[in-house]
Amino acid sequence: MSHDLELIQGAKNAVQVAMKVEPSDRVFILTDQETLDVAQALEDEIKTVGATVVSVCLEESGARPITRFPEELAQCITSFSPTVTFYAASVKENELALRTGLIALVLGQLGARHAHMPTITAQIMREGMRLDYNQVSELTLRVYEIVRHAKTIHVTSPDGTDILARFDEKLRWLPMNGLYHKPRSFGNLPEGEVCTSPAFIEGRFVAYVLGDYLSAKYSVLPQPVTFEIVASHAEKIECERQDIADEVADYLDSVENGRRVGEFAIGTNTGIARLCGFILQDEKIPGVHIAFGDPLGHQTGADWTSAIHVDVVNPGCTIEVDGETLMKDGRFILK
Repeated sequence: MSHDLELIQGAKNAVQVAMKVEPSDRVFILTDQETLDVAQALEDEIKTVGATVVSVCLEESGARPITRFPEELAQCITSFSPTVTFYAASVKENELALRTGLIALVLGQLGARHAHMPTITAQIMREGMRLDYNQVSELTLRVYEIVRHAKTIHVTSPDGTDILARFDEKLRWLPMNGLYHKPRSFGNLPEGEVCTSPAFIEGRFVAYVLGDYLSAKYSVLPQPVTFEIVASHAEKIECERQDIADEVADYLDSVENGRRVGEFAIGTNTGIARLCGFILQDEKIPGVHIAFGDPLGHQTGADWTSAIHVDVVNPGCTIEVDGETLMKDGRFILK
C-alpha cells in the first residue's frame, strides 16, 4: 500500500505542482503498454482535480518503434485541443522523430504546456517525482544565472573525466526548473537541470548511464563507458564490455551528426542521491551530462540537427565556471 501511496504522491506532484492542472484544463496523455501504471496514476489525479482527460496508447498507432510522428495521432490530439499534454511512455530505438514531432505540435500549433516523461517508470514517480519542485526550481534558476554567460566550463572527476567546454552567447542556456505553468512551456519530469548546446568541447568523459533506448537495456552500466572527445566529436568509445562500446558506436554512427556533442548540462536536483539506471531521472542528479546528437536547436538556437539524442551521465564531479568552482565532488558551492 505504501508503494501505491508514493505513486499517487508522485502523480499529484506532476499534475498539481509541476504542470498546475486546473479544472478548466483539457489534458492529453500519450502512453504505451509498458507505462500504463504511471498513465493511470496521472489520469486519476487529473480527474481528482476536475479536468477533462484522454489517454491514448502508442501501440494504437502501430508496432514499435514508431520512427515518425503519425498523422492520425496528430489529428487525434488536434481534435481534442488540449491545454496540457503528457508524454509518459517507454523509449525505443530511433523514436526521436516521434517525440520531437509531438512537441512541435503541442507547443507550436496548440500552445499547450507539455510534460515530457520518456522512460518514466513507477519507481521514478515514487522517487524523483515526489521531491519539492519549488526548491528544485530555486536552485536551477540560481545555477542558470551563474552559467548563462559562461565562456568556459571545466569538468573533472576522480574516475578520469576531464573535459573543457566553450560556449557562444548566441546559443541559449535553458533553466529546466520543473514548473511549467504557462502556455508553450515544457520540460522533462522529473526535472532539474540547466543545459545548452556547447560551441566546442574536448576531453575525456566517463559515463555510468546511457540515454535513449540504452537506458532501459543496461540500467546503471556494469562498467562505465569512456568517450574521448576531439573537436566536439566522440573519436573513441571504450568500455571493458566491448559489446556495449560497439553498440554505442554503431548507434551514434547510424545517423548524421550522431557522434557530435549536442548538449552540455548540469544536474540541479539535489533530492536525487543515487543513480537508478533510468536516464530521465539520472540526468538530473548533481553532476554533468552531455548528449551526442540532436542539439535541441528549437530551444538552444543551434543550427544543426541529428536524428538521435543520447545522453551520458557522470555524477559527483567538480565543475569550474570561468575559473570559479560551482560544484566540488557533486556538491554545489554557491555564494
